[in-house]
Amino acid sequence: MLRKGQEEFITITIAPGQIALGAMRHVPRFIAEVWRTSPKLTALGIFLRLIRALIPAAMLFVGKQIIDTILPLIGQGAAVDLTDWIFSPAAQPLLLWIAAEFALALAADLIGRVTGMVDVLLTERYVNAMSVRLMEHAASLDLAHFESADQQDRLDRARRQASGRGNLLGQVLGFAQSIITILTFAVGLALYTPWLVLLVALALIPGFVSEAHFNTLAYRLNFRKTPERRTLDYLRYLGASVETAKEVKLYGLGGYFITRFSKLAADLYRASRLLAQRRAAWGGFFAIIATSAYYSAYLLVIWHTVTGTLTLGDLTFLGGSLLRLRTLLETLLLGLSELAAQSLYLDDLFSFFAIRPDIVRPVNAVPVPEPIRQGFSLRNVGFRYPGTNDWVIRGLDLDIGAGEVIALVGENGAGKSTLVKLLCRLYDPDEGEILLDGVDLRCYDPVALQQHIGVIFQDFVRYDVSARDNIAMGRIDDRERLDLIQSAAQRSLADTIIAKLPRGYDQPVGKRFTDGYDLSGGEWQRIAIARAYMRDAQILVLDEPSAALDARAEHEVFQRFKELAEGRMVVLISHRFSTVRMADRIVVLEHGRILEMGTHAALLAKGGRYADLFELQANGYR
Repeated sequence: MLRKGQEEFITITIAPGQIALGAMRHVPRFIAEVWRTSPKLTALGIFLRLIRALIPAAMLFVGKQIIDTILPLIGQGAAVDLTDWIFSPAAQPLLLWIAAEFALALAADLIGRVTGMVDVLLTERYVNAMSVRLMEHAASLDLAHFESADQQDRLDRARRQASGRGNLLGQVLGFAQSIITILTFAVGLALYTPWLVLLVALALIPGFVSEAHFNTLAYRLNFRKTPERRTLDYLRYLGASVETAKEVKLYGLGGYFITRFSKLAADLYRASRLLAQRRAAWGGFFAIIATSAYYSAYLLVIWHTVTGTLTLGDLTFLGGSLLRLRTLLETLLLGLSELAAQSLYLDDLFSFFAIRPDIVRPVNAVPVPEPIRQGFSLRNVGFRYPGTNDWVIRGLDLDIGAGEVIALVGENGAGKSTLVKLLCRLYDPDEGEILLDGVDLRCYDPVALQQHIGVIFQDFVRYDVSARDNIAMGRIDDRERLDLIQSAAQRSLADTIIAKLPRGYDQPVGKRFTDGYDLSGGEWQRIAIARAYMRDAQILVLDEPSAALDARAEHEVFQRFKELAEGRMVVLISHRFSTVRMADRIVVLEHGRILEMGTHAALLAKGGRYADLFELQANGYR
């Protein structure tokens, strides 16, 4: 939910009076982004709309000429057949005007179809380009930007705008086209009665102000309700997804999720309905004013025609011009309001692009040592997650030697996974420093550093792609190296699983797609471990790597692991003491501080917290 201060900020920054000016600041940048997407298609779209903008006024002018040309000819063809009349000198001027109108009608239709095609192609290219840019930018951000609820709201809005603002291009170009068309009609009307243009324009301004106001309120409502809409998406996922289907059915959760969804959806609907009703009421009132002004002007034109001041052709031209001008001005003003509203949503996208990571490559980055000779040294390290006051780790000193296998043990919340994130430089410490071979981690290029780390987190990703690609995610640049993928699978014992798949390494796994082959939790875990081995990294970080493995599979994996970990620095987190006892050194954490440290045998002999935890687990097997 948004805090009170945030709501006040929104009210101030996007007040209705500012919408037409402040929100439009994003339009030039948007047009520049579209131009970069495809200069040729953008230029073609602009040119076609320029031509289309001039056609309506030309059509009305030709229509006026046809009527004025017809009037003197009425009755002259009574005794002449059609063929003779067509080729008679008197009919030639009329036929030329009809041919001109025919050509304009054809041009309008063809240009409209080509313009529509260009818009579709350009919109798709823009949406694809912005989606790629969104993913690229997201990949450059810090982990902190994804673990904050406010930032998740911002990311969710950015995702929606990256794919949902493609129609803005047509609106921008259509807006420019309307302006040109309006100018041509206004010039034509001004040649007869200039005040008609002013009357129609003034009558439409209140409607524009009203629409601008309600567009602002709609944006504020959508912005404020972003958390609720994300909750709706989550409830929709919980109630209708393969990942949750078993528990939903067994625990009878369907009704609960439906009730929560329906209640929240109803609340959102009531807010939207109230806004829509107010908008419709005010819009109808101002539409009456605009329509009355138009027909008053039309009545005056008719009166001037009846008195002989204007010809019948003039009446047709002026009546048509008034109608088109009124419609275009109304569309233009409402379009301006809509364009400004769309620009407000662009702020969600561009503000996301404005986020900059804190963990970046230093100017004079130090090369990551190959091989690592000394290892990690943590000096008085303290860390708390952004936006919180509680220290997860505080005053921690620890050395992890090159080639050493170290296990982190402790109750949930002791800071084990946080320490791993700091070692991988997913976060930087708030206090103290972390050194690698005597150099602060901040001096290394974070991307280069992470290329030397193979990680399997307890919440590893199950990619719904082929088994081959699942393993290759560990070093995606070597996706075509089947020999490396097979070697990684053999190390983690995932090769026995893949051998049973109908299409082997090319078999899609997971339930998301039709041809996917489902795996058990333990089988997924072996695939994930293979991904870490695929990295062939100097540093291995394993966060609960055997959580889903049965006892036999765990024994086999770690018998192999001891051989493969030779010469590598390994940080292991596990609640299974059968796993951690293989470590060279065990570190017991409590409340972000080191409580005990030593070998398995030494810690048992000490009779401290580790011995208590080991005894509790051992009793479960007796």
